[in-house]
Amino acid sequence: MSVEERSKSIPWYRTQVDPAEMKKLYQRSDAKGGAQTLGYLSVVIFTALIAIYSLSHWPWWVTLLALFVYGTCFAFLINGVHELGHGTVFKTKCLNVFFTDFFAFFACMNPRMFECSHTHHHRSTLHPPDDLEVVVPIRTTLKDFLLSGFLNYGGLKWVLQFHWRIAQGRFIGEWELKLFPESNPKRRTAAIRWARILLIGHAGIIVAAIIFKLWMLPVVTTLAPFYGSWLFVLCNNTQHVGLQDNVTDFRLCCRTFMPNPVVRFLYWHMNFHTEHHMYVGVPCYNLSKLHSLIKHDLPPTPIGIAATWREISEILRRQAEDPAYQYIASLPDVSGQSSVAREG
Repeated sequence: MSVEERSKSIPWYRTQVDPAEMKKLYQRSDAKGGAQTLGYLSVVIFTALIAIYSLSHWPWWVTLLALFVYGTCFAFLINGVHELGHGTVFKTKCLNVFFTDFFAFFACMNPRMFECSHTHHHRSTLHPPDDLEVVVPIRTTLKDFLLSGFLNYGGLKWVLQFHWRIAQGRFIGEWELKLFPESNPKRRTAAIRWARILLIGHAGIIVAAIIFKLWMLPVVTTLAPFYGSWLFVLCNNTQHVGLQDNVTDFRLCCRTFMPNPVVRFLYWHMNFHTEHHMYVGVPCYNLSKLHSLIKHDLPPTPIGIAATWREISEILRRQAEDPAYQYIASLPDVSGQSSVAREG
């Protein structure tokens, strides 16, 4: 049985929603998509301009602070690639494609590879070996957060090596070879072409910066994915950490939490991660409405990032003491009372 056949055979549980309501939730809007995409992009550009202006007008420490704020906002570009890559943000298809590639270039991502990997992640969420995009148990420590959330030197090195390898047509490892087998040269060619575009494009940015003495240009473009991502890490790493694998209920392998509205906007509403996996075709700007309709059937939703990580930290502590331990979320039963899921 192929990966696709196995993934389609997973009997995923989804909370039932009135079909008329679901039809409304599935509706895509260029206006709402533009508000999210261009609104977010405006924040990124504005904070970049402040940092650039600061270099020649304000003290050095103000420039560092401005770059930190910019990096904090810029880091969520990855979530933009994710949402736009699903093709649900804009009603007009070409807008989704254009902004996916535009954001991916500056986020130093290969959207051709991410799209392929992420499709399998949704079909077979936390069911190895058919989903190796996310593998539990996920180990995360304070040291990991400090190394990746502020100045991510290791990430820069890894990205350069990764894209250089793909640009040469070298695919390695179980997951890459599963998704990009030699028997599918068309898929490989698309990934290779993008890696070359990425490397040549960013090399061009650096050359232009040297020729025209625009020293901040590579800092706010090529190097931007590698500093100030602390808030992104705190948000994005909540999605599956500490949860169960090999279950058929998204409520047990995905996590929803409720940060403030500003963070939800920067995060492209991916705090509603259980809802996103249940109904992947719902645009990100409609996930809050979906949450309101199905929250009676979800585990308790932590309010705020701090509360979410207190819950996660306790799970990770228990997993460190007992590697076999898996957290089982508390689910409502048919009467609306809380019950502990027995699956897994």
